[in-house]
Amino acid sequence: MIDEGHSVIVMAKKTRGLHAARSLRKSRKKLRWKYTPYKRRVLGLDYKVDPLEGSPQARGIVLEKVGIECRQPNSAIRKCVRAQLIRNGKVVTAFLPGDGSLNIVDEHDEVHIEGIGGPEGKAYGDLPGVRYRVFKVNGVSLQALLTGKKEKPRR
Repeated sequence: MIDEGHSVIVMAKKTRGLHAARSLRKSRKKLRWKYTPYKRRVLGLDYKVDPLEGSPQARGIVLEKVGIECRQPNSAIRKCVRAQLIRNGKVVTAFLPGDGSLNIVDEHDEVHIEGIGGPEGKAYGDLPGVRYRVFKVNGVSLQALLTGKKEKPRR
């Protein structure tokens, strides 16, 4: 719309009216991609990145035992293991809960790991970068091994 040498810009508004449903749906469909959680969910990015591939538990082989320093204000060294998953060969760090569990787990043991329960699958508490924890060693519950109810089978 031009008026005596001045140009007026007309802004596009949201369509209204009786027959506007198709264009409203179309624009909503397009704008949803700006919303990051929608984009991640539809493209399946979290499953592609997740070493457990969306499953609750996985088996792995212990590669090494590591001690991880806590975040501030704590100053402990948390005992963890680096485990290679049997399913896809990815290497993850898993926390060893309980007092003296590092003495029970050896290298080349088979461990079962699960999510540690942090927010949205991220790290838990004062453990930086640790998302998983060990709950079984060589097919025997870690809790039973710690309390002395069972012995670890030799592999």
